[in-house]
Amino acid sequence: MADGTNLAILGGLDASGGSVDGVYTLDTSNGTLSAAGTLPDPVHDGAGAVLGSTAFVFGGGSPATTATVQSIPLPSVPPAGSATGQAGGLLPAPRSDLAAATIGSTAYLVGGYNGTTWQSTVLATTDGTAFTTVATLPVPVRYPAVAAFGGDLYLFGGQTASASGTVATDDIQRVDPATHRATVVGHLPQASYGGAAFAIAGAVYVAGGQVPGGNTLTTIDAFVPTTGAVLAAGLLPQAEAFGGYATVGSGAGAIGYIVGGEVTAQSGPDQAGMASGPLQSVLSLRVSPYGGPAGSASAGAPFTGTLLIADRGNDRLLAMGPDRTLTWQYPSPTMPPPPGGFYFPDDAFFIHHGTGIISNQENNNTIVEIGYPSGKILWQYGHPGVAGAAPGYLDQPDDAYLLKNGTITVADASNNRILFLSPSGQVTGQIGNGTDAHVLGTSLAYPNGDTPLADGNLLVSEINGSYIDEYTPAGKVVWSVQLPSVNYPSDPQQIGSDLYLLCDYDPPAEGRILEFNRAGTISWEYDVTSGDGMLKRPSLAERLPNGLIMANDDHNDRIVVIDPATNQIVWQYGLTGTSGTAVGMLNTPDGFDILQPGGITPTHPTTG
Repeated sequence: MADGTNLAILGGLDASGGSVDGVYTLDTSNGTLSAAGTLPDPVHDGAGAVLGSTAFVFGGGSPATTATVQSIPLPSVPPAGSATGQAGGLLPAPRSDLAAATIGSTAYLVGGYNGTTWQSTVLATTDGTAFTTVATLPVPVRYPAVAAFGGDLYLFGGQTASASGTVATDDIQRVDPATHRATVVGHLPQASYGGAAFAIAGAVYVAGGQVPGGNTLTTIDAFVPTTGAVLAAGLLPQAEAFGGYATVGSGAGAIGYIVGGEVTAQSGPDQAGMASGPLQSVLSLRVSPYGGPAGSASAGAPFTGTLLIADRGNDRLLAMGPDRTLTWQYPSPTMPPPPGGFYFPDDAFFIHHGTGIISNQENNNTIVEIGYPSGKILWQYGHPGVAGAAPGYLDQPDDAYLLKNGTITVADASNNRILFLSPSGQVTGQIGNGTDAHVLGTSLAYPNGDTPLADGNLLVSEINGSYIDEYTPAGKVVWSVQLPSVNYPSDPQQIGSDLYLLCDYDPPAEGRILEFNRAGTISWEYDVTSGDGMLKRPSLAERLPNGLIMANDDHNDRIVVIDPATNQIVWQYGLTGTSGTAVGMLNTPDGFDILQPGGITPTHPTTG
């Protein structure tokens, strides 16, 4: 339940499925969770509401369905101490799997189950001890998503009574406490239960939920009470059902939170996050400043155009639209791989205004240019599966780019050099003499990045020693900086006149993304050290035109988008730490690119 701009969290289930009695506060400004006390009885599947300065938990399972009303003084954030709640009242009858919403100083309890039958009565209370019936639901439900809007209550979906199996409804029910009427006013795109609902900026958003016998959802739908429209509004970065949920604030500035929950199963393009099991994550929902409007295929999407992914562990390239629908895959039955195979695609970038793709196969020691979307082989360099330093050979090529003059650059990592190749496959230039040492203007220490800059220079990352350098094509050093706090610098990108973006691929225990300047001062970093937000060996991060940061989280098998204003993952493709070839899954993605209408490549506009 909301406590100003923060949250109070009461009861629930632990990872083993047992009811808990803990009371916590969550400071939403920094994610700090603090123990604040205990309830008299462990409980789950109850409903919570704040009346005055007291937090109430109505009914629930403990483990049997109970009529007990528990209360505890609403804790401050951070808590002043540990409080013990009390069991001070009873519902008219036992009830679990219900939901609550507050209008003014009145809490309304809707839906639920008494252990035998579904409950249709809507109860109201102003003090947590006395209850009146204000309406009867036309469709009794358990686990509905509920929100208050404009003086009415709205229920979305829910589990319905059935003699065989689990059945749910797609009904949207409205309860008018003033007239004591409850009616069905619309329908969700699919029947579900266990979702979360939030009143934000003129609409009620319904997020997540569970399909009977099927998937846990990532979908967000917007219901507009004034028109009755139901619009697709985006996707969660984590499938979720049965979490606690609350809204803080109002209007366009309101933020919805989903705390915990669980995942039963996932499949298809909408799957994201932890594959299954109980969740520790806290999700936030707010009005999106990017993406298309609700009702469009790009609603809530962080990019426009086409996203290209180098799915390294699956030896393939994928292309998808903003709605996460796959539009292209290479190789395929109609687009065979190049001679020597298509193995270990480390990076892939659009070229020739989006009519081709250049990709380096790091452990295959080759570079290949592929027609897009034809899949035709346009150019190839290197000897597949054979490493070497002689002309025509590569050893662990990384970050192959096509420059506007037709030259191909590549960080030939294990040969400790940056190569410049002509369209005919001739070496036309080289930075680094092959020695694994950081000697400016002479040698490079295991380079893995050679990002082209707008002035024609290259931004080079040296893994050994954690150096970032700017070189001219002739091999002259413009500047160099060592980042001693970075363990493994990967693929630096220039994002300002003196501002750069970088992945630290392999720091202790996790990965991180940071911004720095030529003096080595770090001005921003994403460094989550535990939980669903933790990165695991990210190798490439790019700032999108809208200011969001997209990164391939290689060893978590996902592509993520991070909002640097909140340091939260706001979009994801792939299941966290779960590899696969099915739609919606990746295996060690190691590169990506964006192609916008008109052949624009916004993250590397200076290349060919």
